Amino acid sequence: MRDVPTLKTDRFTLRPLRREDAAALFPTLGDETQCRYLTRPAFESEEELWGWLAEPGWNGRTWIAEDGDGEVAARFVSVPGHEDGVEEIGYITCAHRQGEGVARECTRALVAHLFTADGLRKLTAEVDADNTASIRLLERLGFAREAFFREHETTHIGLRDVMMYGLLASEWSARG
Repeated sequence: MRDVPTLKTDRFTLRPLRREDAAALFPTLGDETQCRYLTRPAFESEEELWGWLAEPGWNGRTWIAEDGDGEVAARFVSVPGHEDGVEEIGYITCAHRQGEGVARECTRALVAHLFTADGLRKLTAEVDADNTASIRLLERLGFAREAFFREHETTHIGLRDVMMYGLLASEWSARG
């Protein structure tokens, strides 16, 4: 199992996953509308969600963002890429916290950690072409669109176009 260090932002603590996080994430990940851009449909129960979150064979890392009151606001992941030094990131903000800048603040902290503490050279993100909120976030953080794959993936909502975004450590450090 890979190390998941605790990260801090002005408003949030990003910490390792706990069993009780399934209950906090279920209202979002159990909602078809919120899961539109996932590769799978909404979860039917907290137990099913926990099985997915804590999948023993998964090689990624999960951070849970909680605010100063201990309320879960989002989930962030980092998964090894196609070679050493490259990882893919992902995120989902709890429905009741969307629009508060949670993803921007916490993704910025995660990116900084992955480049500085973990020494990665590149981060990637795969995004449904219709997920404008995620695309906007990635572009604000300096990610560049590297590919547009038409009719690339079949998900629970049908055949989807997918964009690949990337950010190099050198580009991140140049942003200051």
